[in-house]
This record gives sequence, structure tokens and C-alpha cells, in this order.
Amino acid sequence: MRRAVLTTVSTSTLILLLLTLKPHHSAGPADGTARSGVAPAATSAGTPRRGSGPANGTYTGAPIDTRYGTVQVEAIVRAGRLTAVKVLRSPSENGHDREIASYALPRLTQEALNVQSAHIDAVSGASYTSAGYVRSLQSALDRAGV
Repeated sequence: MRRAVLTTVSTSTLILLLLTLKPHHSAGPADGTARSGVAPAATSAGTPRRGSGPANGTYTGAPIDTRYGTVQVEAIVRAGRLTAVKVLRSPSENGHDREIASYALPRLTQEALNVQSAHIDAVSGASYTSAGYVRSLQSALDRAGV
């Protein structure tokens, strides 16, 4: 009887610990294409220099369709560093969508600039917008070679 209780408690504890781990998910495919079937945006204004690292320029990310609307960003790269992110499109169907975008997008942008990549955490309450932002930003950074 003791063994059954110990096994049950141990298994339950292990499952609980596994559920609390934060998964590291991919922001999208490495080739910059959107999984939603949306083709990537046209090439960026910056032209990558072959073999010399990331080019300076402005790179437009793929438009990513989310449950609440399309998210698309533009990444500005200088000296191989992400210097700015401009949101070109965001969910804005109604007031609630605009409210969520108004608090989530600046946070996502600040975090992306801090870590210099698209490997950022989602903003609580804006999961779909966050996922779209991350995927669009990653596609822009892939184009830049960052």
C-alpha cells in the first residue's frame, strides 16, 4: 500500500513539474515562410552582402494571419544589430483588439531590441498577437541575415 501511495505522489509531482516548464518554441520556419499559408512579403530595401555578415537596411517581415487579424513588422538593422522594429500591421478589428495591440506591441518591441532577436516571450493576454509578431520579426531577421 505504501509503495502505491509513494508511486502515485512521485508521478504526480513529476507531471506537475513537467507542466510548469516553459517550452522553447520556434518562432517559425527558418526560411521565413509563414505556416499560415501566407507568402512572405517582398524583399527588403537592404541588400544582403554575400559573405560579409548582416547588411544594414530595413527588412519587412512576412504578414502573419492570426485569429484576430494580421501582424506584420519591419526590422531596421545597423552594423549587424537590430536597432528598431516598426509595426506595419496589427489586429484592429475592434476596440478590444486595438487595446491589446497598444499594450502588447511596445512590450514585444522593447524585448526584441533588448535581446536582439525574435526569441522573446509572449505578452500575457495577447498570445495570438505575440505569436504573429514573433514570426513576422523572425522572417525579417532571416532576410537581414541577423
